[in-house]
Amino acid sequence: MPMRNNMFRRLPVEQATGRLYGGRHRLRVVYRTRDLVVLGLGVMIGSGIFKIAGEQASSTAGPGVLVSFLIAGGVCVLAALAFAELSSIIPVAGSAYSFSYVAFGEIWAWVVGWSLIMELLLAASVLARVWSLYATQALHDFGVPVPDALGDLIGQVKGPDLLALFILLLVVLMLATGSRLSLKTLWYMVLAKVIVIGLVIATGLKFFDAGNLTPFVPPARPAPEGDQTVLDAVLGAFGGGTPHVFGVWGLFAAAPAIAFAYIGFDLIATASEETDDAPRKVPRGILTALLTAIVLYAAVAIALVGMVGMDGFAKLDPDKLLIAAAFDGVGAGAMGKIVDVGAVLALTTVILVVTISLTRVVFSMARDGLLPRPLASMSRYKVPSRATLLAGGAAVVMSQTIDVLTLEQLVVIGTLFAFLFVAAAVLAMRHSQPDLHRPFRMPAAPLVVIATILAVGWLMLNLKVETWAYFAVWMAVGLVLYLLYGRRKSQMKLLLDAPPPDRPVAAALGAAPPPGALPPGVVPAGLAEPVPYESGPYGAPPYEPGARRPGMPETPYPTGRYPAARQPGGQFSRDPSSRDPRATGGRPPERYGRDDPARPPGPPPAGPYGSGQQDDPFAVEPGPYGSGPYRPGPYRPGEYGERDEEPPGGRYRR
Repeated sequence: MPMRNNMFRRLPVEQATGRLYGGRHRLRVVYRTRDLVVLGLGVMIGSGIFKIAGEQASSTAGPGVLVSFLIAGGVCVLAALAFAELSSIIPVAGSAYSFSYVAFGEIWAWVVGWSLIMELLLAASVLARVWSLYATQALHDFGVPVPDALGDLIGQVKGPDLLALFILLLVVLMLATGSRLSLKTLWYMVLAKVIVIGLVIATGLKFFDAGNLTPFVPPARPAPEGDQTVLDAVLGAFGGGTPHVFGVWGLFAAAPAIAFAYIGFDLIATASEETDDAPRKVPRGILTALLTAIVLYAAVAIALVGMVGMDGFAKLDPDKLLIAAAFDGVGAGAMGKIVDVGAVLALTTVILVVTISLTRVVFSMARDGLLPRPLASMSRYKVPSRATLLAGGAAVVMSQTIDVLTLEQLVVIGTLFAFLFVAAAVLAMRHSQPDLHRPFRMPAAPLVVIATILAVGWLMLNLKVETWAYFAVWMAVGLVLYLLYGRRKSQMKLLLDAPPPDRPVAAALGAAPPPGALPPGVVPAGLAEPVPYESGPYGAPPYEPGARRPGMPETPYPTGRYPAARQPGGQFSRDPSSRDPRATGGRPPERYGRDDPARPPGPPPAGPYGSGQQDDPFAVEPGPYGSGPYRPGPYRPGEYGERDEEPPGGRYRR
């Protein structure tokens, strides 16, 4: 199959980064390293930090949930190392999509990009719904009355919801009109929620009881009946076993749900094209943000479990946010209101970053032609406003029409699927292009990559069978769209199908002329007219320097060596017509050339700015190494520029 019709055609690194074809980096640079860290914390620290530790401690892992946090964090660190290396090579907006395009080819890039669209679109919709629930709870806790007419339109699990609609429209409007406002807003909100988390940790440690951490690993027990995971199905089919919770197995079983809280560091890579010195700053931003999130999550888990204990979670008010109910249980009800505010701020930043990443993936795929090209156009705000409006509009429709809270695990499987390809792309790029400059290198790449693939695959097996079925349907729809549209409109295909440029055919070369002969039609220097052709195999006869032809002026210097107006001493005398002010740009006729015989004897008159300087701006003084335009005296700013300020006396005439 010809390469131009091959769905496995790869995007060259030079084209992906814009070094070969240019004009690819059209997003303006707005991020620095600390902005990337804030971006990562904005998406990784959401409402999960206030509830996930308690949920997994009470249902799956017990007090040993701290180990589950470290296991999930370790898996994400392995994946982050792969993202860091590829981001240092291919710092573009598409993230895992662009990495796959370069490493594996177009069809695999489409598969990864389509899974990212599913992940981010669902995440924005789900988070908008959860934001509405928490905002409604905060209004209730602060005693803010809600009109009866709005009671059924806010804080709803499914169906129309005004608060979910409001937050999505607000975020889309901010992003469609420029990201500088959204970046400043993100900074303030992330700072506020980190302060809230600090208060939660400090207050929780105040009520910490070491007895609540025992037994650290409770005895294993059969898992309650519910949705079956793929791993449960496999173990049940081949081993006849039943799933368990708690015990050592419970520590690992809780890790997939906790990994969902860390998901988001990969979205930092989508900001590579908008980052200054991205090959170095993006890897640092990814790893710094992820490690910071792991520390914060682990600290909250220790404080919460040590304050309540495994059995205490069952006694909490189920209608409240788990950690707020925990503070109510120990008599610190005021912290519950602070947690409400922190949860709303945390979810707002997550929605903001997720929507940014969604628009950048759509923009990158449209730029490559796999989605309609108009989506890659830039607005007057220097942002992809069309992609933002389309992605945000799709999230609004989905949040208002679908019961998205039941599809939460699709966000996880889409992300983990991209993780697999990114890890494999590290090995593929090391093999196919080992000489590429890598500002960041994944340590012990073959072993660490294999460990990453196995760990991510294990997390995917812990997802529900129903989730895998929905994911398969989504990917099948994506493949149909690619075959009908993306494969034909791909910019790579159009580039490879383009005919080669027309090139002129070189004429046959004749025999070389003898030494001293000139090609036909060439005029020797100093001749007023071409040498007439004479008979002979090479045209004009040899030209003899110094020979004078009829009509040439007589000068004491050989023709072809100096112009006739050149005078001894290295200077040029002015033409007599230069005495006419019209020919000298308005200079008075009494100004003389330096070597003009009509010039009065003696030194030049002193100008208004020091002795030896003439008032004539065109007169020059000899430099230290011969004649030339040398001006003695100190440098005056703007002396030679167009914006010179004219000094007193009008020395600089224009």
